[in-house]
Amino acid sequence: MKYQGNSSFTHKQQDKIGILITNLGTPDAPKKTELKRYLREFLSDPRVVETPRLLWWMILNLVILNIRPKRSAKAYSTVWTERGSPLLFHTQDQSDGLNKVLKQKYGENIVVEFAMRYGSPSIDSVIDNMLNQGVRKLLVLPLYPQYCASTTASTFDAVAASLAKKRLIPELRFINHYHDFPEYIEAVADKIRQHWESNGRADKLIFTYHGIPKRYLLNGDPYHCECYKTSRLLAENLGLNEDEYLVSFQSRFGREEWLQPYTDKTLIELAQQGVKSVQLVCPGFSADCLETIEEIGIENRDYFMDAGGERYEYIPALNAESTHIDMMAKLVEQHLQGWSVNSDTAQRFELATTLGAKD
Repeated sequence: MKYQGNSSFTHKQQDKIGILITNLGTPDAPKKTELKRYLREFLSDPRVVETPRLLWWMILNLVILNIRPKRSAKAYSTVWTERGSPLLFHTQDQSDGLNKVLKQKYGENIVVEFAMRYGSPSIDSVIDNMLNQGVRKLLVLPLYPQYCASTTASTFDAVAASLAKKRLIPELRFINHYHDFPEYIEAVADKIRQHWESNGRADKLIFTYHGIPKRYLLNGDPYHCECYKTSRLLAENLGLNEDEYLVSFQSRFGREEWLQPYTDKTLIELAQQGVKSVQLVCPGFSADCLETIEEIGIENRDYFMDAGGERYEYIPALNAESTHIDMMAKLVEQHLQGWSVNSDTAQRFELATTLGAKD
């Protein structure tokens, strides 16, 4: 194997610290062809679907990719904006905001970029760009508060695969989770309080998280436990009693059992029991996307209202709000401890020229 060098390297180049934030990804357009390409990459990841590869290849290519892209394209078209995919531009805004805050403290020796695990911009291409800018220490922050092998570990796989091809790899740090980071809990709680101040409170507050197969939990994935800890900390921060909130899981796929209770069925049951108003928040999503805007904001609203509910409200994600950017900056700074942004560039260049280097 021929390892990739840094095409822009010079001995004069200033060493920098890189902050790479990542999210799941999005298709390039709300069209069938783009959705098919995106879903193939996403659903081919063995971290996402832990099924024997040959069997899953046949299911994916002969069934799912012939049915789901058209349906998904229709759903994406309902959330697409002039700026494109909400997840993409929210993550871009988060990266820009974090870059501004960190540069005010560390100057130009900090490089902040964002990438998507699936789709564009890819983790591999962004890491290449960061290394070409002189990044020699790299901190990766997947924007998943709760650790899950399907998301967090998959991101690590992509980072490792990219660095495995490089001749010169940077020092690496990786943030696994921040589900109980105090500033994160406070930011989400403040978002809920702001909504209450403007709209009043509902009968029930529902913390809804993306689901995973129950089998993953039984095999040791801590995601379920971390979702419940986040919810408990939020409830304590908000001063909620146990009968004022609940936890549920959305977005299940396929026939096997996923984490329960399911959000859609929970909403129907609540309405049938006489609960007239609910407010939902998604503490596992750092940015609004298809799953929050369309699935929670529209689809699940219909389930609740059709079953007899009268008031349904989705509380948006933190997105690029200042409290979220400040929280991310504090989280990053905590994990940067011990890393200096200073460089011995001048000494290195002097030694290199002594040995015959020209730049």
